[in-house]
Amino acid sequence: MNDSDILEYAAMQAPHCIEENYISDTLFREYGVYRGLRDENGKGVLTGLTRISELNGFKSVHGQRVPIEGELWYRGYRIGSIIDSLGKNELGFEKVAYLLLFGQMPSDAQLTEFSAKLGKSRRLPTNFTRDVLMKAPTHDIMNMMTRSILTLSSYDENILDDSISNNIRQCIELIAVFPMLAVYSYHADNHYNNMQSMYIHRPKPELSTAENFLRMLRPDSKYTPLEAKVLDTCLLLHMDHGGGNNSTFTTRVVTSTGADTYAAVAAGMCSLKGPKHGGANIRVIKMMDDIRGHISDWNDRDEIRHYLNDILDKKVFDKKGLIYGMGHAVYSISDPREIILKDYAQKLASATNREQDMSLYQIVEEEACDLIKEKRHIKTGVSPNVDFYSGFIYEMLGIPRELYTPLFAIARIVGWSAHRLEEKIGQGKIIRPAYRSIMERKEK
Repeated sequence: MNDSDILEYAAMQAPHCIEENYISDTLFREYGVYRGLRDENGKGVLTGLTRISELNGFKSVHGQRVPIEGELWYRGYRIGSIIDSLGKNELGFEKVAYLLLFGQMPSDAQLTEFSAKLGKSRRLPTNFTRDVLMKAPTHDIMNMMTRSILTLSSYDENILDDSISNNIRQCIELIAVFPMLAVYSYHADNHYNNMQSMYIHRPKPELSTAENFLRMLRPDSKYTPLEAKVLDTCLLLHMDHGGGNNSTFTTRVVTSTGADTYAAVAAGMCSLKGPKHGGANIRVIKMMDDIRGHISDWNDRDEIRHYLNDILDKKVFDKKGLIYGMGHAVYSISDPREIILKDYAQKLASATNREQDMSLYQIVEEEACDLIKEKRHIKTGVSPNVDFYSGFIYEMLGIPRELYTPLFAIARIVGWSAHRLEEKIGQGKIIRPAYRSIMERKEK
């Protein structure tokens, strides 16, 4: 599917395509159109209402936006309070999934029932793994998962039932099988394309999402309580992030058309796989690999600062002038998710003898924040975001990089599901934004 003749033709046409589709920044300013639906201050243009989650990085004081410590709320609870409420080895994915889907923190009986429903749903149709996941494996696990989601719709005998109860059933089943789709897709690719051994471990209904992921991924199916706790925490922090993130908004847009659950979730997957959205932690990992390769002394702050300065000046690494994992569109002083992950990264680094790497991450974090504020003249503050430590944590857990973004999806399917249900219940109109045409008319 890569015809050289077509590729040559496409290369010839590309300059014409670029010329006819380019729109200057001047015109966006002239017509008052906000690129990326973000105003001059980086604030998102209001496009909807939600009761599911909230994030804040600023507060209004006498009409002025004043930066504050970042806040993330799920259904009225601070994310930090939710995580603090869990026991030392208690895993919270199922509890928080219930909260986001149904709006209330579950009782013990409700949590037991919901967890049992998820456990029962951790199964794929007969021969699905062989006929779908193994027939056309690829390194792009997100594409394999998306294809599988759409294929699952053909196995749903009630696909035409658009009732809320049927949509809830479909969402629960997708939440349950997402870890299987991700891990099995990885194993298929690793076997057929990398010539490695292949093993398919079935999930255990009584185990949590994080435990089942580690069990299915590893050859021996073994994991420690700390590893399960850290991965569970990562999933909790990625479950939702307001309705305005790109993949959730995409899910709501597609939902508003009346499309089925599988189509809406597949659309969210396509959005999430973009490197500007779900792939950010991989860029952090690659940047840190580059820093390690060019810094002789990992404890020399001056040497590290000098190299980070060269990154910002587009002299080294990918020469885009970005220190990945730094800054956020909403948070300024701090990202509450990063604060939590940093603590778990330290615990995992101690358990895996990666303290030297952890120290390097901390130095890079501190020096990068100062440099960016200094060179970009940012007065509101710069802080690391959730992506800065998440990739490092996955690396310490021995999770292949091909699964970093799929892990994001395993968590975010919960948020997508909650927003899909809210869109169907509380909105009722197709989302149809306006574009102003600046087309040149070539005839009267």
